[in-house]
Amino acid sequence: MSQTEVRNVAGVEIPSRGDWQLDPVHTTVEFIARHLMVSKVRGKLTGVQGNIHVSEDPVGSWVEVEIDPASVETGDDKRDAHLRSPDFFDVERYPKITFRSTRLEGTSPEHFLLTGDLTVHGVTRPVTLEVEYNGVAADPWGGRRIGFSAHTELDREDFGLTWNAALDGGGVLVGKKVRLEFEVEAILQS
Repeated sequence: MSQTEVRNVAGVEIPSRGDWQLDPVHTTVEFIARHLMVSKVRGKLTGVQGNIHVSEDPVGSWVEVEIDPASVETGDDKRDAHLRSPDFFDVERYPKITFRSTRLEGTSPEHFLLTGDLTVHGVTRPVTLEVEYNGVAADPWGGRRIGFSAHTELDREDFGLTWNAALDGGGVLVGKKVRLEFEVEAILQS
C-alpha cells in the first residue's frame, strides 16, 4: 500500500479499503472471570484466525473471526482441561467460537462500537465491542499492518456455560460475568 492509499480522517491515519488477515502470532483473546467471588482468573485463547474487510466507507467494513476453544490457557493444566470439558466449552462437540460483525458505528476514527454475532458452545448472541483503532504501519518485510484493541463484558450463562458450584459461605465458585479483551494485528492481503 503506498502512502497515497492512506487517508487522514480527523488527523488519524486510516487505511484505504482492503482485506486484512489476522496475524495469529500478534493477536490475543483474553478473558477475565471471578473466582470464589474474591479474585479474578485470567486466561487466553491462542487459536485465533480471521479477516477484516475495510470498506471505502468505514461503516461498510466487517470482521469475521474463528477461535479454537481447545487452545484455552489459564496457567493451570487441570483448570484448562475442565474448561475444555462438557462443563464449559465442550470442545469435542463445539470446536469453534465465531464472531461475525453486523454493524459498525462511532463518532471518531479512533474509537467505535463493533456489534456482531458471537457463537460460543453452540449458542449465538449479539455482542458489542468497544474498539480502539491503534493505527497502520509498514512492517520490515514490505507489508502493511493495522492494529486494534477491543473489549466487552458478557454473561457466560447466556451462552450455555452454566456450570458452577455453590460456596458454603454464600456465592459461587465462578462468576457469571466475563470480560473479554482483544489485541488484534492484521496484515494487508494483496
